[in-house]
Parts: sequence; C-alpha cells; structure tokens
Amino acid sequence: MPPQSRIVTVGGMASRPRPQSPVTLRSLATLGAVALLGAQLAVIAGLGVIDHGRKKHRRHRPFPTAPPTSVTVADGDVTVYTKGSDLYDAMLDTIRSAEHTIYFETYLWKADDVGQKFKDALTEAAHRGVNVYLAYDVFGNLVVRPDFYRFDPAIHVLRHQPWTGIASPLTWRSPGLNHRKLLIADDKVAYVGGYNIGDLYATRWRDTHARITGSPALDLANVFVDYWNQSRKKHHPVLESPGGREWYTPLRVMRNVPSTGVYPIRYGYLEAFDRATDNIWMTHAYLIPDDDITLALIEAAQRGVDVRIIVPAESNHIVADWLSRGFYDLLLRNGVRLFLYQGAMVHAKTATIDGVWSTIGTANIDRLSLVGNYEVNVEIIDHDLASELEKIFAMDSGNCVELSREEWGGRSVVTKISEAVLVPLRPLL
Repeated sequence: MPPQSRIVTVGGMASRPRPQSPVTLRSLATLGAVALLGAQLAVIAGLGVIDHGRKKHRRHRPFPTAPPTSVTVADGDVTVYTKGSDLYDAMLDTIRSAEHTIYFETYLWKADDVGQKFKDALTEAAHRGVNVYLAYDVFGNLVVRPDFYRFDPAIHVLRHQPWTGIASPLTWRSPGLNHRKLLIADDKVAYVGGYNIGDLYATRWRDTHARITGSPALDLANVFVDYWNQSRKKHHPVLESPGGREWYTPLRVMRNVPSTGVYPIRYGYLEAFDRATDNIWMTHAYLIPDDDITLALIEAAQRGVDVRIIVPAESNHIVADWLSRGFYDLLLRNGVRLFLYQGAMVHAKTATIDGVWSTIGTANIDRLSLVGNYEVNVEIIDHDLASELEKIFAMDSGNCVELSREEWGGRSVVTKISEAVLVPLRPLL
C-alpha cells in the first residue's frame, strides 16, 4: 500500500500541506545565464573604458610597406599594394580613365578628403558618359554624415541594408552585411582586398589589396553583376553578365553569398590547410576561428608544417581582440606561431601556402566573414605571386613581436577569467 500522507488540521478542517517549490534545473540555468550575461556586460564595459583611454593616447607610428609589385598571372597581371595612398592613386587613375563601365563596391566609405576624391571621380566619370554603378553598406557607415551619400542622379546607387537579399519568407536566408571592396573598370581592370575608403586607411592602417588585369577581371566583374541583379530594386537597371570568362585559370574568385547560402571561402581555406606540406603563413585582422579551422591549423603544425599567423597586437575592436586571445593558448601549445603586429592596425586578409597557393580578399577568419557576410577572395595558384606574398609576410614579421607560450601563460588571473567569460560570444563574431 502507498505510504499515508501527513494530514494537518487547521480550524477543525483537515488539509494537506502545500508542497515546497523545489529549485529546478531550469531556474538554476536561468540564474546562471543571467549571472554570465552580467559578467559579460561588465567585462565589455571595462574593455570599452580601456579602449577609450588607449585610443585617446595613441600616437601614429610608421610601419614598413613595400612598393606596388606586379606579377604576371594567366593573361594579365596581379599588382599587390601594401600602402593605402599608393592604392588610392591607382584606383582613382583607373576611375578617371574608364570609358564604358565602372562597378564600385565598398564596406566603409568615410566623408573625408579621400572619400570625397572618390565621390568626385565617380561623378565626373558619370558626367562624361561612363555607366557608373556603386554599392555600399548602410550599416557600416551609420557614423558617417548622411548627406555624404547623396549622389549625382547620373550614378546608379544600391544601398545595402542588413536585410538585403531576403526576397520573401519562403526564400529567407541570413541577409549579411556587404563587407566586400571591389572596383572594376570596363571589365578589364579589377581591384579587390581589405582596404576601405578613407584618410585613416591611406597612411595609418597596414592592409593588402590587389589590382588584377586580363581575363580574371571578368570574373570579378561577374561577381558585382550577380550581386547587383540579385539585390537590386525595381528602379535599378539589370546588368548583363560579362562574356568570355575562362574555364581554366590560375586565379579563381571565391565569394560568400548569404542570400543563397553559399560560403566557399571557408572551404577554400580548409582545403588549402589540408594540402599544406611546408608552410602556412597568414595575416589577419581578426582571428576567431571555428573548430574546423582551428583543428586544421593544429593538424598542419603537428605534421611539421610551419604555421605562422600575424595578428594586430591591438586592433580597432578590443572585444574581438579578447575573443581572439581565447584561442592563443590552444594554438601555441600545438605548434602554431603567433606574431603580434606593433604600432598600427594590420587589416590584411591574406595567406600563402607552400610557395604555390595564395589568397587576397575581404574575408576575416571569423564567423561573420566566413558564414555571415557578403565577401570575396581571390585564390591564386602561382609561384611568383606566392613568393611576393612571402616577402611581404617577412616584411610585416619584422614589425611584430612573436608571442611565446610562457609569456602568454604569465598573464594575470583577472585577464584569464575575463577571457573565459567572453568565450560564449565567439559564435556571434
């Protein structure tokens, strides 16, 4: 028989006591989540204070750059730029000499002297009869005064909103920001890389961009045309895809397109890491790798590949820095060498492997770039170009301090706890 329940008499009436509410796993989880969120907000607030003070007292320090160098690839050339002012001069010359079409696409476009020069050059091109099509990311430029983005009616303008690419609920995919930086003139000359448009980037950021001529320029023109036609509004004209694109080429364009769920840049990196036998040398502004990329780099190092990564000692996003640091111990323990770029923001997104494979583009090694934003990289199989990128990597390494495991392990307990608190935020970046 079941045990008898205890009866309590109240005012001559028999009643059962009300059961006490036990502490459930759900309530504990809720309390834990609230506590974690509070700790994360506290750490982020503290980092914000630190970053404000850091930027207030920061002084510009010169850093090494290389003159633009051209390498013959396929039926054209690839010219690598490591200094913004050199790149901007070349891009403006290209805009001013264009005869038929200009495709211009950027993430950040500042309302300063450099930004105005590009705006004026595009306007002048449109007035002389060139068909000018430009796209820029609205979210990325929220801090820029709105009147700067009022363009001459002769220019076709596509403003990329965070929800661009969502056609209907039936075809919904991650919308993504437009993080690409492209310039293509007359389907003959194309530029792609990490440089945004602004005074700051001309002299104070170390970045990498490529100028591409010959048939591969058609592939980058096609990247812009596809994006434009997929994202345009009714008042925008439909663009024609360029013809004559090559099947067999040592330069291949990889583009992430959130609206169609296509993200080949990540898989391009994973395949290249898996093939590496000699060296993997990478330069990245933000290093927040997912599990697969982390494992691929570690496996390469463990089989004897010389894996080196240059990252900024202090980037323009302090929270991203601290999220990145959460990977340092794991990478260092498994043979990956880390080099901290000194005195300036390094914003490049490049890699070169085994003296054969190289990539230059807009995608960082983080979730936003690899499975979130619109991005474009060029993948180049060419010994001469790989050799050029190796020289640039060696130049940048001379402005770095290599991080040792012992030094990293000696940071304060408070720092280690703060890094651990931020770990759950990694999938968001």
